[in-house]
Amino acid sequence: MRAVEERYPHQVIVIGVHSPKFPNEREAANVRQAVLREAITHPVVHDPELRLWRTYAVRAWPTLVFVGPDGHILGVHEGEIPAESLVRAVGRLLERAGVALAGLPEWLAPEPRPRTPLAFPGKLAAEPGRDLLVVSDSGHHRLVLARLDGTVTGLIGDGTPGLRDGRFEAARFCEPQGVVMVGEVAYVADRGNHAIRRIDFQRETVETVAGTGRLGHSYPQAGPARQLDLRSPWALWYREGLLFIAMAGSHQIWVLDLASGLLQPYAGSGMEGIQGGPLERAWFAQPSGLSSDGRVLYVACPEASAVRTVDLPGAVNPKVGRLVGTGLFDFGDRDGAGDEVRLQHPLDVAWTGSELLVADTYNHKVKRLDPATRVCRSWLGDGQPGHEDGPADRARFWEPSGLAVAGDAVYIADTNNHAVRVVDRASGTVATLELRGLGPPAH
Repeated sequence: MRAVEERYPHQVIVIGVHSPKFPNEREAANVRQAVLREAITHPVVHDPELRLWRTYAVRAWPTLVFVGPDGHILGVHEGEIPAESLVRAVGRLLERAGVALAGLPEWLAPEPRPRTPLAFPGKLAAEPGRDLLVVSDSGHHRLVLARLDGTVTGLIGDGTPGLRDGRFEAARFCEPQGVVMVGEVAYVADRGNHAIRRIDFQRETVETVAGTGRLGHSYPQAGPARQLDLRSPWALWYREGLLFIAMAGSHQIWVLDLASGLLQPYAGSGMEGIQGGPLERAWFAQPSGLSSDGRVLYVACPEASAVRTVDLPGAVNPKVGRLVGTGLFDFGDRDGAGDEVRLQHPLDVAWTGSELLVADTYNHKVKRLDPATRVCRSWLGDGQPGHEDGPADRARFWEPSGLAVAGDAVYIADTNNHAVRVVDRASGTVATLELRGLGPPAH
């Protein structure tokens, strides 16, 4: 849609209609945060009762309805479409319409994005041995480096969205998400650029190691990582020279051989759903969080409100399994075991050494999951959005999206609160981490 708005700024008016799937998405305050987080500048109509959805006979997300200046429908398109194709199609419709539009009233101007030190942080990584915390300051298009006590030690990226390699202060990202540290380097899932970036802490440089910067619209096979168009890489995990990538846009797990530069699908057919079985035939639903106990890979699948397992290389007859979650439209907030459990759009998982933590994002909670028994219990948060520190059952979060374990502490990217929260694992006490020395980008 941005490509259309940029190409036809005075001829096309874009109006978004938000028709929610999840209960959390029916709350106007949460929709407002999503509009700000995604830097949407056109007006968005909130349609919690799906009235417009039914009026226009919509059947799928997304659906585009093209309306002429006289109010008549010129066409409908269901599903994703490459930006270039959409721009060409709109151009043809404009030739047919032949009438200029008056534009939007001034009072529909977009709200300014937050000027907080952090803006919609998505993911984070912690390394106790180096006293290092890396925060994906996604809304500011940069990475924040800090000690575990919150003292800021540096920034990576100038805060302007873009794809530019180079020195820390000159590099550019676009909505960075997952981070994994490997010795003296780190890898970043640069979601908005559809790329994987390499951070060299000694040389203080950023380098693109996968992706072209273009959004992919097909399911390519193995190939040189820098020549493949990726689809919204969201989370990363590393093992023995292999970088595993949660490719949210294609509903797959990919793997990058860092020595050879070869990138290929590892698990998932590209179909959206919750089907398990052999790696190449399994279905995922927007995989957005990765962790591991060294035996299997744990995957947060938000669109199926599920946590999945993926056998690692070397396993006999490797397959994809399921811990919790039963379908694309089975969600809620219910503790229990196995198929009794209900989550709502979980965006991350983290292995503590004895259990799996789940960022149950749309329930505003962090939960504990035992992979052996499939028992899942609420741990942090009371289920209501807010920003409250204190005991585990009284603390409040607002769509927590990232988790990192560092010894006896758990760090949480509390996305809509523009904050990092830190939890004492023994007591469950939640505090807000003060990132000392951090301010918003100058521009």
